[in-house]
Amino acid sequence: MKNTAVEEPAVLSEIDSANNLVELFLKRADEKGDQPFLGAKREGGWQAISWRETAEKVCLLAENLRGLGLKDGDRVCLVSENRPEWCIADLAIMAAGCVTVPAYITNTERDHVHILDNSGARAVIVSTEKLLRPLHGALQASGVAEHVIGIDDLHRQQSGSFGYYNWATMLEGDPAAARAEVENRIAAIGRGDTACIIYTSGTGGAPRGVRQHHGAILCNVAGAGEILIDDFGIDRDERFLSFLPLSHAYEHSGGQFLPIGVGAQIYYAEGLEKLASNIEETRPTIMVVVPRLFEVLRTRIMKQIQKQGGVAEKLMNTALEVAERRVADDPKFGDGLKDMAVGRLLRPKIRQRFGGRIKAMVSGGAPLNPEVGVFFEAMGLTVLQGYGQTEAGPVISCNRPAAGIAMDTVGPAMRGVETRIADDGEILVRGELVMHGYWQNDAETERTIKDGWLHTGDIGHIDDRGRIVITDRKKDMIVNDKGDNIAPQKVEGMLTLQPEIGQAMVVGDKKPYVVGLIVPDAEWTLEWCRAQGKQFDCKQLQELPEYRNAVRAAVDRVNKDLSVVEKVRQFSFADEPFTIENEEMTPSMKIRRHKIRDRYGERLEKHYRS
Repeated sequence: MKNTAVEEPAVLSEIDSANNLVELFLKRADEKGDQPFLGAKREGGWQAISWRETAEKVCLLAENLRGLGLKDGDRVCLVSENRPEWCIADLAIMAAGCVTVPAYITNTERDHVHILDNSGARAVIVSTEKLLRPLHGALQASGVAEHVIGIDDLHRQQSGSFGYYNWATMLEGDPAAARAEVENRIAAIGRGDTACIIYTSGTGGAPRGVRQHHGAILCNVAGAGEILIDDFGIDRDERFLSFLPLSHAYEHSGGQFLPIGVGAQIYYAEGLEKLASNIEETRPTIMVVVPRLFEVLRTRIMKQIQKQGGVAEKLMNTALEVAERRVADDPKFGDGLKDMAVGRLLRPKIRQRFGGRIKAMVSGGAPLNPEVGVFFEAMGLTVLQGYGQTEAGPVISCNRPAAGIAMDTVGPAMRGVETRIADDGEILVRGELVMHGYWQNDAETERTIKDGWLHTGDIGHIDDRGRIVITDRKKDMIVNDKGDNIAPQKVEGMLTLQPEIGQAMVVGDKKPYVVGLIVPDAEWTLEWCRAQGKQFDCKQLQELPEYRNAVRAAVDRVNKDLSVVEKVRQFSFADEPFTIENEEMTPSMKIRRHKIRDRYGERLEKHYRS
């Protein structure tokens, strides 16, 4: 029988010794040849292109980009949903000696203007006519880009100073000659050279361009690869399902370059609304996710099991009780037999919903509520909570079974990463993964990186097993009028676990107590209306005392588990959910506190005057 296991020393040493990301990719492509690499759903079925075909397209596109007059170090903006062409374009830009500037597909014209102006991008690759619309005005307003390349056929509008190019045309040429030119060029690209400029999603102000060098991402890939190989026995048949935005550093490194580093396949989900069916169809082994998705899936699974009732619900409750004791290291006699029953009767059905082959789901981008982590542990699905930020490649640490998974930690620092805690509790990071600075922003760079240490802005400590424990964002920390520190994310996370509450934000800086802004859960609200015989009208419902009391009961349940200073004394309803479209959430699903405070500040302030 053929041994498909990945050999750790070879894989990690190849990543460690790679001079740049393109070199590593071409090495893997030569090894894998005609094996499938990039998969997407086309014409109703899943189709994959091989490593060899991908490498040919990367080299051809790179040479045609050079043919447009692009030079070493030129920036190329990439605006596309997750699809095989995203990966091809990203690698080709780097293979051309240029720098990728990813942009979110949710960006407004104003957002695009900022990124184009700030980066000085000479070219733009855009996937669809829909995504071109907000981009077109920005291209005319900024006037910096000279070339627009459409992955799909684009309706050519009056272009002004830039020209349109077709994707198919940009893939023409001699593959062998293109490969030779690329190899000559990348021989001069080192680990310290800039690979991409990733704009932070901006929870507080205009996005800043983070200069990620090749070595930063390679350091991340090696660290994450070591965890997968050592703890999960990763082999050559691994498959990642990509659905988080590739314009975000987390998916860019973890969902694209990590699978390239270990020689895995990448399949692209059709979108969040089809994610559940895509998981079952593609049967991934590794998934990179954000906590909000875990929260949604947990709620959905619990509701489905509770509707079944009977044995299924009893098994779920038993699984949760046993898991909670296991995580707390306080097992009881008989837990082993109970766990065995759950393992035979419930977990296989849950795992099947995730394709049946899942080895691990890695959570990052925001804190994962421990209760959510325990739920998936109880269901037999391994959840590894990681921690990082765009300025650090982005992964700094990750839980791993070998170090003992604790749901209230984000694990030990990955290989090649140094951490320490400053006197004020801020987490500091040093290593190759640290960015080389913000693009055209020396002042902010000097404020963020001091003596080689990245000041993360996160508050936390390191436990006795070397695992990082994060309490909150330094700038988000609430300090009440008595000087008590309150971590808003902890309180918000507990609120949103209640079935009645979909989203929440709490405030209370320099105030006598904490107050909250609540977005009720839509499904729960619909069920409440049916039970009460009320019309499903959110605005009218918020005026009903009995509806408010029902939500108040959820807040009171949370308050029982909070300290006196953390308790949410009063709350207001938001007018609508926090979304990317209304700019109250970032594309990586974090709330934009400053935007929400601007909109609802007066409403919340009234709670302190009554």
